[in-house]
Amino acid sequence: MLSAAAMPDFPITLSASTGAAGQRLDQYLATQLSEVSRARLQQLIAKGEVLVNSATAKASLRLRGDEQIVVTGPPHAPPLRAIPEEIALDIVYEDDDLAIVNKPAGMMVHAGAGATEDARNRGTLVNALLHHFQKLSAVGGELRPGIVHRLDRATSGLMVVAKNDEAHRRLAKQFSGREVHKTYLALVHGWPKQDKGTIQTAISRHSQKRTRMTTRGFGGRDAVTHFVVKKKIDSPYGKFALIEVKIETGRTHQIRVHMSSLGHPVVGDALYGAPGELKSQSNKRRAPGMPAILSLERNFLHSAALELEHPRTKKALRFERALPKELESLLESLGKAP
Repeated sequence: MLSAAAMPDFPITLSASTGAAGQRLDQYLATQLSEVSRARLQQLIAKGEVLVNSATAKASLRLRGDEQIVVTGPPHAPPLRAIPEEIALDIVYEDDDLAIVNKPAGMMVHAGAGATEDARNRGTLVNALLHHFQKLSAVGGELRPGIVHRLDRATSGLMVVAKNDEAHRRLAKQFSGREVHKTYLALVHGWPKQDKGTIQTAISRHSQKRTRMTTRGFGGRDAVTHFVVKKKIDSPYGKFALIEVKIETGRTHQIRVHMSSLGHPVVGDALYGAPGELKSQSNKRRAPGMPAILSLERNFLHSAALELEHPRTKKALRFERALPKELESLLESLGKAP
C-alpha cells in the first residue's frame, strides 16, 4: 500500500498480484492508494483514467491477479470554480461595490460543495452573476463569488451581491450585526391565532432527515421571526393567510420551519407539511371556471424588501420587488368569490 508520504506523481503503474484475485477494481485501488478517496477513484475509473491491461474498465471489474493497472490521475480533483453562463437577470440596482438582484424561484444561488463541473454547476445565480459582472468578491470562495447571503431555491426575491472583497466584508458585518432588514411575503395555510406575533425558537438540522431543519432538536441556533397577517382568505380550497415576515436572523429555512412549527406551513412547501395540491372542499362552491385542484410549483415565499447601508458611502438603501406573476395569479384565484 502506498502511504500519503510515499504517494508518487501520477500517472502510476500497479501490478496486481495473485492475492488480488477476485477483488473489484475500485476496492483494489482503494487498498493500494490510501491517499486517494474511494469516490475520487470511482470518478477516475468512470472518466476512463484507469487502464487495466491498456483498456478502460468498470469499477466492478473482478481482477484475476495478473493485470497491469495504470492510473493516469490526477489523484485529487481540481478545485471547483463557478463558470460564467449567459442567463437573464433582473438587476434592481448596481454600482461599483454591490448589486441588488431579484432572484426567480427555481434558481439555486450556487452549486454545492459536492457539485461537479457538469449540469449541477449550471443555471445557478452565481453562473449568471459572473457572466453579467465578470468580477465579484472572492471572500466566499470560487464556488460562491459575491454571495453574502442566500435564498432557498424555491424562494424568489431580493438579494445583495458584493462586487469586491471590502464591500463583501462590510456587508457581511451588517448581516452578522443584524443591521440588514429583510421583509418577506408568504402565504400560509390556515389563520394564525394572532394577527401578529414573534417566533423565537432555536433551529437545528433534523436528526434523521438531513435535508430538513427543525425546532425540536438539540443544540440549535437562535432564530427570531416576526410576522403580521396582511390578509385572511376563506376560499373553496381552504383558509389561507397572506403574511408579512421580518427576520432578525438568517437560519436555513427559517421562515418555513417557524411557520410550520405553528401549524401554518407555507403554501407549496411540501418539505414542511404543506399539501402538494390545493383541493376544492366538497362543502364549498367554486366560482365558474375554477378548477377542482390548484397547484403551485414553488413555495409561496418572496423576499419583497431589503434595507441596508451602502458599504462605502454609508447611505441608507431600500429596495422593493412585488410578488411575481405566479404568486399574484394564485392569490387572485383563491380570492374569486363563487
